[in-house]
Amino acid sequence: MEAAAVASLESRLDEGFVRATEAILDARGRVLVSGVGKSGIVARKIAATLTSTGTPATFLHPVEALHGDLGIVGSGDVAILLSKSGESEELCGLLECLSRFGVVVVALTGNPGSSLARQANIVLRCVVEEEACPHDLAPTCSTTAALALGDALAVTLLLQRGFRQEDFARLHPGGPLGRRLLKVRDIMIADDVPTLPPHATMRECVVLLAEKRGTAAVVTEDRALLGVVTSGDLTRLMEREPNFLDVQVSDVMTTAPRTAELEQLAASAVGVMERHGVMALPVLDLDHRVVGMVHLHDLMRARTV
Repeated sequence: MEAAAVASLESRLDEGFVRATEAILDARGRVLVSGVGKSGIVARKIAATLTSTGTPATFLHPVEALHGDLGIVGSGDVAILLSKSGESEELCGLLECLSRFGVVVVALTGNPGSSLARQANIVLRCVVEEEACPHDLAPTCSTTAALALGDALAVTLLLQRGFRQEDFARLHPGGPLGRRLLKVRDIMIADDVPTLPPHATMRECVVLLAEKRGTAAVVTEDRALLGVVTSGDLTRLMEREPNFLDVQVSDVMTTAPRTAELEQLAASAVGVMERHGVMALPVLDLDHRVVGMVHLHDLMRARTV
């Protein structure tokens, strides 16, 4: 019965859905989502989904709102009020206050002729024939349908905003999906990148390797990559050259080093490091200039592995 209730929503999507989407896209403020009882629980989930997909939203409890929480409401906000009957006293009271603030109100209701629907600016019809409860009382089909309609609204807004995987990853840094989508540019060192000109001596390089975690890029004046010098290169040089501090870095560097790109997945950079036994990679832009350095320890700290 719940599956049928969700399927029936398709035939009820109309101009109201388009207007609701446009109102939220045009809003200067945030989206306020409210409901009472089971509808309130669904409202919290809708607010969370909107927020995590690029549409700032918050749940507003209809009772608490009338006792001080209206302080978060702004004239540029849009409110989505959920009620199967559309006659919830608490929501109708909240609607009156929101209207005085100039808030655009979207009613998501199973009763298009209700008080809530008549006073709202936009109505999303979420009508169900009956609840899955044998007594047609416990909110089941109605809450499932409301949840699906809220998800449809969130995904439509996501598409309209051009919300990308990278945006999702930025808003979900603590989750496995967000970490999997992190890019090298999100983790790399971009300020004070350890670089040296080819004529620099190992005397200069030793200091840089000590301060910058054992890897330095050798670059031209316009930061094109020529090679890389590591602590391992320094150790091997010391073993064979007594006057190693006077040697130029161009004579020590690896001339075909492994590198990373700005838009490369961080997890992919980890794979390169593991396969080739290196601890850091110079990061190149589209013109093959050095713009950063990404270290294995930073990638591990970001939990990309």
